[in-house]
Amino acid sequence: MTEHIVDILLVEDRLEDAELAMMGLKKYNLINTIDWVKDGEEALEYIFAHGRYSHRQIDHKPKLILLDIQMPKIDGLEVLRRIRDDDRVKHIPVIVLTTSKEEQDIIEAYKLHVNAYILKPVEFGGFTEAMKTMGMFWILLNQRPY
Repeated sequence: MTEHIVDILLVEDRLEDAELAMMGLKKYNLINTIDWVKDGEEALEYIFAHGRYSHRQIDHKPKLILLDIQMPKIDGLEVLRRIRDDDRVKHIPVIVLTTSKEEQDIIEAYKLHVNAYILKPVEFGGFTEAMKTMGMFWILLNQRPY
């Protein structure tokens, strides 16, 4: 079985926000594939290819991870911490996409070497424009080390 190459792993517990992110990215043809996981526990299983994602190859890394930080089971900052602590995946660009304006969340995310911290725009037009701008840079322009 050939595994598809994932452009973006979207880690988002809210259906509405996940749909907006996916629509915004697909609207501008910025991605071929996006996989969506709904909490931090599922994100870690996906990234490290274990549990319900044990069929995946850990070497088939997404080009980008969009990560909410306010999630059930395991929060996004802990997911980011585990990504950055593992040499196999620590170079995957991670962008926090969240509603949290808490200064402590922003500081902690940057201490953990997040690539960007983006506040989710409230209205649809702003959300799709944010996805377009983010996608243009991180998917099309940014050069990755792998």
